[in-house]
Parts: sequence; structure tokens; C-alpha cells
Amino acid sequence: MASVPTVETFPRSFIPRRSPPVGLTLLAVAVTALLVLPVIYLGIRSFDSGTEAWQLLARPRIAAVIGRSLLLVVSVTVLATALAVPIAWLLTRTDLPRRGWWTVVMALPLVVPSFIYALVAGTALGPRGLVQKALEGPFGVSEIPNLYGFPAALLALALLTYPYVLLPTMAALRRLDPALDEVSRCLGRGALRTFATVTIPALRPAIAAGALLAALYTLSDFGAVSLLRFETFTAAIFVQYESAYSRSAAAALSLVLVAAAIAIVTLETRSRGRSLHHSLGPGANREFRPLPLRRWRWPAVAGLSLVTFATTVGPGAVLLYWLVRGLAAGEELLELVEPLVNSVGVSLLAAGILLAVAIPLGVLLVRYPSPMARLLERGSYVGFALPGITVAIAFIFFGINVVRPLYQTLVLLLAAYIVLFLPATLGAVRSGLLQVDPRTEEAARTLGKTPRQVLWRVTIPALRGSLAAGAAMAFLLVMKELPAALLLGPIGFRTLATVTWAAADEAFFAQAASSSLLLIVVASLPLALILARRGTSGILRASG
Repeated sequence: MASVPTVETFPRSFIPRRSPPVGLTLLAVAVTALLVLPVIYLGIRSFDSGTEAWQLLARPRIAAVIGRSLLLVVSVTVLATALAVPIAWLLTRTDLPRRGWWTVVMALPLVVPSFIYALVAGTALGPRGLVQKALEGPFGVSEIPNLYGFPAALLALALLTYPYVLLPTMAALRRLDPALDEVSRCLGRGALRTFATVTIPALRPAIAAGALLAALYTLSDFGAVSLLRFETFTAAIFVQYESAYSRSAAAALSLVLVAAAIAIVTLETRSRGRSLHHSLGPGANREFRPLPLRRWRWPAVAGLSLVTFATTVGPGAVLLYWLVRGLAAGEELLELVEPLVNSVGVSLLAAGILLAVAIPLGVLLVRYPSPMARLLERGSYVGFALPGITVAIAFIFFGINVVRPLYQTLVLLLAAYIVLFLPATLGAVRSGLLQVDPRTEEAARTLGKTPRQVLWRVTIPALRGSLAAGAAMAFLLVMKELPAALLLGPIGFRTLATVTWAAADEAFFAQAASSSLLLIVVASLPLALILARRGTSGILRASG
């Protein structure tokens, strides 16, 4: 008879309270200094202006913008979570056909830049758009409902951010002991009641971690809200930055964004709890028996197909239409070899650097918990919440005034990527470490291994899936990043994102379509390859 795996919950006090190695401490200090650079810049700009910037914050219009921004953040987070949790359950706990294929497809919105999605949605569904023109001939439809405003921004961002909740929730469901559900069912509870009273409480940390990234992404987004004409705090910051005389006002607005990000991260941290969870022994030696969907199988497939059409198939079809129409009209396409090489090269380099930073920081956070470690963890999310333009201009300021030789070099661009995308990689490493029994590392130490040897021979081999997850997430985030590449890249440095933005801004839609399709395909490759490996769940913890 197979033994039932057990899961113990270890309070943080279980971890030996040794002082962290000096190298870890120095690295943490250096990364913390890098992370606070944008905040220092914002403070300098804000306080240099005297009372002007703070008078701007007191205006009723700014209060309204704050209210709209918070409404959008909360609404997108709720809708993305409501969409992601049922999909995660379908993909992990039911006999849904071709679940592995659906897992890859449902994660693909992660690779779609928000400005491309909003541009496609606006041209397809807006007044005199493709849909209205298609309906006008056979059906005589002369007008369709207005796409723009809050509903459009809500739907677009929810469809783009639900994978942040989906992936960690799927990972948690796959790690969850099947015996928990089986005991509940034996006690007479139905599938829905078991899911609500047993499964959902166990998934709370994973859902909260994904919802955190969805909320911060929404808070920092500029492309979708600007193109869909819904004014948020980020859009207001960009408007202020467009005027050389309003940089201080924009900095003050960005400080409010920092405060909002800290508040969101604090709420998530408190909801996570203060325990570490990992399995003792070999773990479950059997998979969860899929629940039969029966008559709900094809409605579930139809629902997933609808989400897929709204997130990838529909936008892809519009981009292909632009491309074909442009080629038929004789429009010349962009030369994309150089932007492709630049995008892939800088993304690989950034992913490697982010991993090199995240591994020791993850060890510090999990194995040596302290107030400094908690401050570092929370501070890492601030850059993810700031608009890319704010982080880029902060690095321009320090590049010109402090490290002039690094101005307009890849070094400064890569430093900005650390600030912007460290949470995704650090989250993957941290989640993996939480699953490694610390007593394994302690046993290696008692055998005479140094902390560095334990890290390379014990810890890192146990984190292979999580490291692949973090690298893939970093790669695709850097691939689709726009403001930092535009402002911080060396002169003449073009990426697929920057050439797409330039082509769309000049209404060369065929050129924008070709670079957009190439960007989406290349960015999706690492995600698809890792998700397709059934034994690797690390990418599913990348948001944890």
C-alpha cells in the first residue's frame, strides 16, 4: 500500500539564525542601492520644485485620476483572478482534452505587449474599424458600441494579466496533496464545495502572489490605457514628462505610485503568512485522478477557445491582415535581422544577469530572514510598479550626473532591467527554495561543505526548474519592454519593440505587423518549451 505523503509547516524560527555570509550582505546592499535609485531621483526632482509639485497633488483632478487608477487596479486584479482560478482548475484537475496544449496556449498572453494589444483592439473594434466594416456590408451595421474608456482598459488588461495568476495557481494545484480533496469528498462534500472550502484556502498564497503582479502591472501600464483613452496615474505622469517644465510634477506623481506599490506589496506579504511549506519524503507517488467533466467538457473547451481568440488568435489575425494588405499595396517591410539580434541578445544577457542576482538574494530571503531581507523583497517590487519611462529617466539623470561614461551604453540599460524585472526572477527562485528542505542543506554543512559548495552542489541542482522559470520570464519581459529600450539604449540600438512602436506611430501598419508577429513568436518560444515539459513546473512558480 502506497504511503501517503505528508507536508509539514515549519515556522520561520525553524531556520537556523546564523548571520548571512558577508558576500550575501554586500550584494543585498548593492542591489538595494540600485533599486532605490529611481526613488532617490523622484525625491530630488519633487523637493527641488518647492511647493509646486505638492500643489499639483492637491488638485481635485489628480484625486480623480488616483481614484480611476485604483478602480482599474482593483477591477483588473479581481477579473484576472476570477478568470485564472477556474482555468487553472480545468487544466490541472479535470479530464479536459489536450490539457498540455491548453496550458501553453493559456499562458501566451504573457508575451503580448500591451501597446500592441491595445493598438490591434482599437483598429479592429473601434469606430470604422475592421469589425464594423465587416458588419456594414452584409448586415447594414453602421455603428458599434464605443470601445474606449474604462470597460476596454479593464478587459484588455485583465486578458493580458490573468496568466500572472494562472501560472502560480496551477503550480500550487499540482503540488497539492490529492488526499486532501479525497478526504473531503469521502466526508460527503461535492466537488464544488470541496474546491471552495479545501482547495481555495490552500491556494491563497499562490493566488495572492499572482494577483500582486497583476495589480502592479496594471498600476504601471501606459500602452493600453493611453491607446484605449482611459486616463490613469501612469498616463498623467507621461503627460507631465512630455513638458520639460513639468518633470518635478511628474516626479511627485510617481512618488504617489511608489506609495501605492508599497501598500499593495504589504497587503500581499501579510496575506502570505509567515510559514515555509515543503514536502517530507519523496512526495506524492500518484497523480490526482482527473475529475470527469462529462456534459461540461465541450462548454469548457468553448470557453477556453473564446479566451484564446480574444487574447492571441484574434489579434494575430488582425496583424496578419495588416501584413497581407500592406504587401499587396506595395509597402516595404522593415529589415528585422538587426532588431531581432539586438532583442534576443539583450534579453538573454538580462536574463542571465537577473538569475545571477536572484539566486543569492533568494537564499538570503528564505534562509536568512531578517528585517533587511524583508525590506529588500518589498523594495524589489517597486520598480515593477513604476512606469518604464520613470525608471528610464531616473537612470538618464544618474548617467549624466554621476556615471557619465555609462550614459547611452548597454550597462545602464541592463541596470534598468534589473530594477524593472527582478521580482519575476526572484519570485521563481524564492518559490523553489521554499520547496527545498533546509535540513538537506544542513546535512551538507555537517559533512564539511562550505556555504558556497552547498549552494552549487545541493541548492542550485534542486532549483533547476525554478531557474528555468525565472530565466524564461525575464527573457520574455525584456523582449517586449519599450520605454527603457527607447530612452536608455545606445545610439542606433533598435529592438523589435522599438521598431514596432515607431512603425505604428507613423501608421505603417504592415511594418508594425511584421515586427509584432516576430516579437510575439520569439518571446513565446522559451515559455512554450518549458511549459511543454511535463516534469518541469518551475515556470508555473515564476510569479510566486
